[in-house]
Amino acid sequence: MTQVVRWESPGRRRRLQDVLAIEEPLELRVDGQAVTVTMRTPGHDPELAAGFLLAEGWIHEASDLLGIRHSSRNREGNVLDVVRADTRSSGAFPRARTQLTTSSCGLCGTASIQALRRRFAPIRDSLIVQPPVLLRLPETMRGQQSSFDATGGLHAAALFEADGTMVVLREDIGRHNAVDKVIGWALLQKQLPLSKRILLVSGRTSFEILQKALAGGIPFVASVSAPSSLAVSFARRNRQTLVGFLREGRFNVYTGVRRLGRSGSVR
Repeated sequence: MTQVVRWESPGRRRRLQDVLAIEEPLELRVDGQAVTVTMRTPGHDPELAAGFLLAEGWIHEASDLLGIRHSSRNREGNVLDVVRADTRSSGAFPRARTQLTTSSCGLCGTASIQALRRRFAPIRDSLIVQPPVLLRLPETMRGQQSSFDATGGLHAAALFEADGTMVVLREDIGRHNAVDKVIGWALLQKQLPLSKRILLVSGRTSFEILQKALAGGIPFVASVSAPSSLAVSFARRNRQTLVGFLREGRFNVYTGVRRLGRSGSVR
């Protein structure tokens, strides 16, 4: 909470209390090695770590993890220790990040986009989503964004079944963190690959969002905002469906229109 002065037309001012979105650093250590420091909203930290490590290639499945726990040496709870089951089977250390990962930068510091593209196989699935179902998803997600209601400053990512049933929702000050939490949840629940699920995000869709979705085996990614050019290219290359501007009863399909049932002819 913080005190603010609200200005209201015509020239009225009043003092009131405002709820702020929390942003704190989280240092991630794997087998004793510092990997990255990310700025995130505290909560569901083990899921965030699991999703991040999957997308970065440090782990491949839940059995690669022996444990994820907050360090007893850090009173603030901002250091997370990850122990892998077998460093030989889960691979050598990938290139560690060399800078702070902010709440908005995604895969900052990653050395090679081409290496990321080679890490995961293109999607192969039989998912079909009916357009009326897709149109209902933003309202369903928005209705569950309790932290956004309080602060107005958090992004959301949610998984849905093909019939529109919401499976899990996570919020974070960072778009990429929210996605990591969702995919990390699925990994820890041993539900990967998510070949029959839809990922909906509240902000724009970047390359990193599509890459994280691919790591989780998600064939269908939708957003209420715009995708980047690299996101469209990546989705097309990896056979993912990418939908943008999903709001107000309409949407744009950038790639993978075959997954939309009864979509009619395209003029």
